[in-house]
Parts: sequence; C-alpha cells; structure tokens
Amino acid sequence: MDNKADSLLVKFAIVFTLFLFVALSLSGISAYISQRAIYKTQCEKRLVHIARHLENLVRAEGQLFADFTRYFVRHKDDIRVPLDYDGNWKPFWEAFEKFFQSRYPGKTLGVDLRFSDMDEECQMACAIYMHRKWLAIFESVPRDFGIHYAYYLMPSPKPLHMYWVIDAVREEKIIDGMKCINLCTEVLEPLEEHQKMWQAWNSGSAAMGYDTYDNQFGKTYAYYTAVHLDGEKTGVIGTEIDIADVDAAILRNALIQTIGIGVVLVACMAVLLLFIYRKYIRKLERLQASVRQYAESKDPGIVAAIEGIAMGKDEISALSMQTAAMILEIENYMKRLKDASFALVREKERADALHALANKDALTDIRNKMAYDKESKRLEWAIEDKSACFGIAVIDQNHLKQINDLYGHEQGNVSIKKLCRIVCTVFKHSPVYRVGGDEFAVILEHSDLENVQALSNQFNAILEDLCNDAKLKPWEKVSAAIGIAIFDPALDDSVASVFKRADKDMYARKKAMKAGR
Repeated sequence: MDNKADSLLVKFAIVFTLFLFVALSLSGISAYISQRAIYKTQCEKRLVHIARHLENLVRAEGQLFADFTRYFVRHKDDIRVPLDYDGNWKPFWEAFEKFFQSRYPGKTLGVDLRFSDMDEECQMACAIYMHRKWLAIFESVPRDFGIHYAYYLMPSPKPLHMYWVIDAVREEKIIDGMKCINLCTEVLEPLEEHQKMWQAWNSGSAAMGYDTYDNQFGKTYAYYTAVHLDGEKTGVIGTEIDIADVDAAILRNALIQTIGIGVVLVACMAVLLLFIYRKYIRKLERLQASVRQYAESKDPGIVAAIEGIAMGKDEISALSMQTAAMILEIENYMKRLKDASFALVREKERADALHALANKDALTDIRNKMAYDKESKRLEWAIEDKSACFGIAVIDQNHLKQINDLYGHEQGNVSIKKLCRIVCTVFKHSPVYRVGGDEFAVILEHSDLENVQALSNQFNAILEDLCNDAKLKPWEKVSAAIGIAIFDPALDDSVASVFKRADKDMYARKKAMKAGR
C-alpha cells in the first residue's frame, strides 16, 4: 500500500471524476429544474386561494362556528359519525331546526339566541349537524379544487399538540362494533416539522411560506392560515397539494432531454461497471462467498481461503487480511461472550423479579406505597409543565381493628382484600394503590376523573348494600369512608396538596358516618 497509485480509492476517484464531468456537461437538466420551479409557484398560489376560500366560509358562519368547535372538542367522545357517511348534511340540519323550534319557538339561532344559551340537548344536536356540514365542505375541496387535503386545527392544552377538528381524510375507529370516523384526534405536531403551522397560529395570520411533508399523499406542500371570529383567534386552516404533479408538457420536454442524457450515462456506466467488475468486484465476490460460508458453518478453517484472496496492493487485499484476523478474534470472543451471556440472563431475571415485588402489595396484589410515590413524581412533572389533569381518591376502612380483635387478623385480611376488590371494580380505569394498612389511594384520570361523583356514589351504595345484607358475616360487611380532591392550580402546588385535601374530605365523610350511626 506504499504506492498510492495502486490505491482502490484513487482509481475510483479518477473514474468518477470523468463520469461527473460528462454528467455536468448535460445542460438539459437545468431546463427541467427551471420549469419545475414555475409549476411549484403555480401550485403555491392555488393553495393560498383555496385556504382563503375556506377561511371566508368559516367567517361567514361567524361565532356559531367558534362555539361549535369548542363544544365539539369537549364532547368529541360523545358524537358518533358512521365511516360511510355520504356527506348529505341537510337531513341533520332539518332535524336540528325542528328540535330547536320545539325548544325555542320563534327564536333564531345566532340572532335571538347564542349557541351557549341553548340547553345541552340542543347544543349536541347543533354540533352533530355542524360537524357533518363542515366535514362535507372540507371533503369537497380536494375534489372541486384539485388538491389532496384540507383540514381545520385547534391547539390542545398539551404543548405542541393540535386537535384535528375537521379532517377531510377519514380515519376508522370501531365504537361498539360499528365503523365510525375517528373524531377530533389529538396529535403531537413538533415545531421543527410544522414550523409554518405554528407560525400561523402564533402570529394569528397566514404563514409566510410552506411546510413540506412526505406522507401517504406523496411529497406535499402545506399552507396554513389562522382564523379569527369576532376578534378572537380560533383555529388554523391547512391545505396540501402534491408538488410532484407536473403537467404533461413539462414531462414531455424533460423526457426528450433525459433520453439524450440517459444514452450517455448508460454508455459511461457500462464501461465503468465493466472496469470495476473485472478489476475489483471478482475479488469482493470471492471474499463475500467465504464470509457467507463462515457465517453458515462457523468453521474457522475458512481463514486459509480468505488469506488466498489477499494478493495485490489494493484495499480489497488489505480487507481480506483484516477479515481473516477478525474471524480468528471472533472465535475467541464468542467463547468468552457465551459464558458471560448466561450469567447476564440470570441476573436480569433476578432483577426483574425483585423490581416487580418492590412495587406490589403482598396481601392484595395491587400497587403499593412505593409505586404510588413513583407515580406522584410523574404527576409533579405534569404540574410543572402546566399540563396536569388528575384527582385523588382516598379510601380508609372502618372497624378493621375491631375485626382483628374479635375475629382474628386472618378475617381482617379477608375484609381488606374485599374492600380492595370493590375499589378496583368501581375505579376500573384508574390505578389503585394500598398506601397503608387499611388505606387505599386512587389516582383519577380520564373517564374516571370525568365521572368521579357518580363513581363515588356507586362506591358508597355498594358498601351500604353490604352493610344491610344480613347473610354476610361481620368481616364481610365492609365499611369505609372515601374522600376525593381534584387538582386545582389555584389551590394545589403539589401532589401532596391534592392528597391532603382528599384525606381531609375522607375524614369528614368518616365523621359523618359515625354521627349517622
């Protein structure tokens, strides 16, 4: 390898320099690029026109559109739209108008009555009609204007998340066995990938420029503009178009130039590949075959065949020698690694088992105080990020000491486990923790948080039924007090603060139960 003229790298550099000179001399490529630039400008202008058209339609709807979108985000899980919805929204308008007049005779929505002034049933009926209407409008845009996608977004309380309130591409979701449209999905939209989207929202106007995506529609440009209704910034309209949709004339002219370039490139490539194959590829093929044989047989005797390839002063010969040495080293390394691997597997299994036991309550098989403390740290982070939305329920068992004293600790354990099953059954969508001998905690989120009062009533009703059941033994008549607190930024600065309020509410409940007895 002392003579650099024998270097494989130098020989490749000389061949590809000649090839690059030939390729760059073909000026026809520049004509194609310039015509593509013209087409790109035309596409961008069309996107702006369509986005402004949709913005004008939304503005024409006025405050009703803003009220509908806010309501729709809050109640998205209560609305069902069949996946095969045909886009005919007029029957839903007629149904809403009839229902509205039955509730508010002689009134006109938007004139005599605002959306928020209607009762819940009227608001739901209006939201169903409005969603179907605007879904039909946004779905008609790609068909009528020759673009690929149109949608309406609203920011979520979560940082860098958007609600896809109106999405012209339907996404399937199975609800109660029925194929429905997945409504108002909440999606993370990273700033580095959606700069123009967030620029439009933050500035409250149309974004300067376009976001570029590679998605199911191919490579697209996305244009965004913010929507204002009655002076309030409400959302963002997005439209996308395929920038690869070049018209026939541009393709035809570019094709003529490409054919000429292609003839030259094919000839150059043929000569180049023939040279590389005869001079270098045959060696590589022999080396590849030897390495494959070793991979299949793990026979270190193949080293002799590989060393036979190492003839010459180029990189392939050096690679062959290095490969032979590497195979011998691998053989030694694998022997050591095999022994170490068995030991690591055993240690990992032991560590996993210890971790599971450390977070599990031995009596009830639910999470213990250590697991609760870990979850509290996660909630503390959410409080710091201003994204916290949770509650805590504290349940304390009554009369456990009496049961232990009168009937024994074994029956007391039966009573504790029965209370645990009841708590887990009622709050089935939330994690339950045993944080003390007769005390449980539930971290309420999602549907359990939304229905917490009903679940609390259900819990108390179950315990009351047990207390009144004469067939049950004393330790089976489980009695407990429950206290609940919902995180409030104005009251709470930590998870401990929420727990303390729930604990205080529980003791108030316990005191009331004692007074009732």
